[in-house]
Amino acid sequence: MTEKADLQSVLDRAAAGGRITPEEALDLYRDAPLHALGAAADAVRRRKYAGTEHIATYIIERNINYTNVCVTACKFCAFYAAPKDKDKGWTRDLDDILRRCAETVELGGTQIMFQGGHHPDYGVEYYEKHFKAIKDAFPQLVIHSLGASEVEHMARISGVSVEEAITRIHAAGLDSFAGAGAELLPERPRKAIAPLKESGERWLEIMETAHRLGVESTSTMLMGTGETNAERIEHLRMIRDVQDRTGGFRAFIPYTYQPENNHLKGRTQATLFEYLRMIAIARVFLDNVRHIQGSWLTTGKEVGQLSLHYGADDLGSIMLEENVVSSAGAKHRSNRQEIIDLIRKADRVPAQRSTTYEHLVVHDDPANDPADDRVASHISSTAIAGGTAHPELKLLTSN
Repeated sequence: MTEKADLQSVLDRAAAGGRITPEEALDLYRDAPLHALGAAADAVRRRKYAGTEHIATYIIERNINYTNVCVTACKFCAFYAAPKDKDKGWTRDLDDILRRCAETVELGGTQIMFQGGHHPDYGVEYYEKHFKAIKDAFPQLVIHSLGASEVEHMARISGVSVEEAITRIHAAGLDSFAGAGAELLPERPRKAIAPLKESGERWLEIMETAHRLGVESTSTMLMGTGETNAERIEHLRMIRDVQDRTGGFRAFIPYTYQPENNHLKGRTQATLFEYLRMIAIARVFLDNVRHIQGSWLTTGKEVGQLSLHYGADDLGSIMLEENVVSSAGAKHRSNRQEIIDLIRKADRVPAQRSTTYEHLVVHDDPANDPADDRVASHISSTAIAGGTAHPELKLLTSN
């Protein structure tokens, strides 16, 4: 264990660009003063973005859930329906999906998150058909979707290799993978919350294969389901090791477990201080991952804003639709002007970004902010499953 007197020297080394060990990261995460940890993380961010360190980004996207039918039955998930549950289970048809894509384009969205359950009938062919249809109709939309778990599932359903599955859906229109399904990568907490999912090692193997095939991704962490501090750092170590080999993870995105309507009884969420410490330790430890994203959706806008002082350079997405996390109790919502204001009040210049983090619009002058901001995040419910848009979204797109 690092002596407390030496914690500042470790922080200074990290702030100057040095690599820290997993053991040092654990000591810092547990014991470093919060403000000192945040200051070191912010120094890393400023050095990494020298010249544009004054900018913090966001993206406009829509999370289209194509089905909630799932065979994986993760204990933390309040969204899924078992295949035999005909009353709760649903699937969107292609026309409905394309209509949602059209609304996304109308509202200035640039990215689609196409995510759902592990449907027992959906193999590679299903995703090929849908991605091709989206790209044919809306070539300007980036399909940043799915994750290693869906790849493992579709390859098994279609009886093909993971390599073939990735190659085919990439050719059909998938641009990059989300960090979906990472949850907790170490074995003990992963088995506790998602016993039917592939192992954390297998999740990383699939992501490494995707990176080798030219498909980049993000990485995530679900905090607060009963994992230890050491397991959180081990999760980061596993990601950093793969990133050393591939360079394919664009960003790291920690978010907090939402405790409503699921089967994880007696679990409590990670505290907001634990979350901010994770943002900071991720920035100083993941020296090979370019971006750290703050998650206002699960922690609230004020904590999202604070994350910009603890190493985060991005506030993620203004979601035009979101069902999965909100099913478990996330109730935060925002619109573009609120996100712009949050970033400004954090003494940063807001910028709308692309999926690959290019700056599309830099809001450097408040006088030029959008006058009629119809872009808002709306927490939906599974009641929209029958193909009807969320009522508030209809109001947004009615004129």
